[in-house]
Amino acid sequence: MSTVTPKIKLYTQGTPNGYKVSVLLEELKAAYGLEYTTKTLDFQKNEQKEPWFLEINPNGRIPAIVDETRGDFKVFETAAITLYLTQHYDPEFKFSFDPVKDANDYSEALQWIFFIHGGVGLMQGQANHFLRYAPEKIPYGINRYITETKRLYSVLESRLSSRDYLAGTGRGKYSIADINGFPWVRGHAWAGVTEEELERDFPNLKKWLGRIEERKAVYEGLGVPMRRQKMTKEEEEEAAKEAQKWILADRK
Repeated sequence: MSTVTPKIKLYTQGTPNGYKVSVLLEELKAAYGLEYTTKTLDFQKNEQKEPWFLEINPNGRIPAIVDETRGDFKVFETAAITLYLTQHYDPEFKFSFDPVKDANDYSEALQWIFFIHGGVGLMQGQANHFLRYAPEKIPYGINRYITETKRLYSVLESRLSSRDYLAGTGRGKYSIADINGFPWVRGHAWAGVTEEELERDFPNLKKWLGRIEERKAVYEGLGVPMRRQKMTKEEEEEAAKEAQKWILADRK
């Protein structure tokens, strides 16, 4: 990389999807000196639906980036963003795989990224909604999505039974496949999967979480745009009530 001048602008919030990109940006910063700036969107003001942001992400969701290095090129959707960032800013393939020289590893990484993007994130997001934010408690919806989240965790658990990371030869290599999944699994309790259940039913997944959390860049990325503190049950319920207001407004 020829410059360390900030050229990437990240539009984000403190959510699993936001953390995927901030963690990767911090990894690239530590590895190559890449710098970036951050714009925090105010969900309570529905800022993600304002016309200026819809020009960046027509879907009105975070995260999104603008790459000033490449003519203000805009990228939205987390899987697309992480692939884009490694394509252009991970020349040594420290967090990705060479699609030509390591074609099989590259394909494996894509498979797990898409599994997480279309499966874990989608189902766990619905579990979050029905458990925490829905205006009425619907047992079928809660049970259906928590159960499906656990089923998807079991797929990850099986994959990690003899590996350290999701993609790569041998025991695997830490990569954007892991970065895409980590923030969602880290938020398991918010989706109704207790710490006790994780340790009992998904021990390899729990070890994988610990392995990733030990990384300094991951710690830094989880502090973007702000570091969330562990909450009591009462604080969780209050936070869910506050979030419910903008979540339901966002769906009107």
